[in-house]
Amino acid sequence: MSFDIATTAPLSGASPAAAVLYSDALANFQCFVGDPVTALAQATEDSPRFVMAHMLTAYLMLSGTDAEAVPVAAAAHAAVVGAPMNDREAGHVAAVGAMLQGDLRGAARILEDVAIAYPRDALALQAGQLTDFLLGESRMLRDRIGRALPVWDRSMPGFHAIQGMLAFGLEETGLYDRAEAAGRLAIDLEPRNGWAQHAVAHVLEMQDRREDGVDWMRQDIKRWTHESFFAVHNWWHLALFHLGLGDTAEVLDLYDGPIWGARSTLAFDMVDASALLWRLQLLGVDVGDRWQPLAHSWQTTSGGESTYAFNDAHAAMAYAGVGDRAALTTLKDAQARAIAGPGDNAVFVGEVGAPVVNGIAAFAEGDWKGAVEALRPVRNRAGRFGGSHAQRDIIDLTLIEAARRAGETALYTALTAERDAARPLGPKATALDKVA
Repeated sequence: MSFDIATTAPLSGASPAAAVLYSDALANFQCFVGDPVTALAQATEDSPRFVMAHMLTAYLMLSGTDAEAVPVAAAAHAAVVGAPMNDREAGHVAAVGAMLQGDLRGAARILEDVAIAYPRDALALQAGQLTDFLLGESRMLRDRIGRALPVWDRSMPGFHAIQGMLAFGLEETGLYDRAEAAGRLAIDLEPRNGWAQHAVAHVLEMQDRREDGVDWMRQDIKRWTHESFFAVHNWWHLALFHLGLGDTAEVLDLYDGPIWGARSTLAFDMVDASALLWRLQLLGVDVGDRWQPLAHSWQTTSGGESTYAFNDAHAAMAYAGVGDRAALTTLKDAQARAIAGPGDNAVFVGEVGAPVVNGIAAFAEGDWKGAVEALRPVRNRAGRFGGSHAQRDIIDLTLIEAARRAGETALYTALTAERDAARPLGPKATALDKVA
């Protein structure tokens, strides 16, 4: 029997060589660097019934919310059906099975129970937190990790990842000082930890510490970009800091370069691209013809269906950006089918996703009051369709600008005052105030 090098947990179906490949892949996943998929393919070629190698492959495929990756995850799951496995591994297999059925809440609960029983299971913690992120479950982002802390210390492999995940959970629950400390500790222990880098960036974003944010991201760019498959999102954070400082030329340069210069078709990267262009457009910045190729990428990768409401909202921004009413109508039809269908996405779309898309479409049509009416009721429950506070902030920004353009001065004033009160460490003006 082989064992996980980091946790000494048994690894069913693994040769010693395959176990090493798995540990290397998990270490890369914890930093979001390298090529864990290739290492896992080598591990399963060596040991075809290696349960956890197949499960890590599935998590890598499913966490990005890309529809074309689902068959790979399904094949990984099918490869271990009937294979010998222990209770811990069976929990992972059940969690992946739930995710494949669209039951993210069920998967999150299964992974919660696995981590309670095996708090040293770093993959259960990481896959669980990523599922919490997709669900917008702020408290579980924190508490899932906090429960396991007593059995971890800095002498253990992967402790940096625990601190990085803790940092993000603390940030999403407003415990900014502790979050920043945990994130910086994680980077001290492992400078390549892209998740920890982004957790600190989230703290600085939510506190409106723009200059500190630029310093944090630019002090050592190589550490969070080299061989990183999370680099685009961290570049997006840097762009937000420059945007808050009014440096729109730099924001456009970042968009044209590392954020979407390569025109990635990964959903997570396209979300960042849409969110950045939409913010610029809200500020009245001319983004030229940048919307066209992004809208095309959304259309060609969606498959004409709504598989994740959070992505729908960002696809809608791109369609609105090019004024493609037909694409918006097609998206709304897909959302209607999703609402009538199975899985958690039906709830995500019905409660938040569809109203947000309606609000974006109204905004694009110049129906400012319609945008206000669509967005105002959902902004306080927007966490139900996933993402982070920083990402969902775009709903508030759109609502604020719609209120301003609609001439709803009292609402606009109230919303901007609310925003300043929530960010007391930042300047007493929002980016929109500076332009208005």
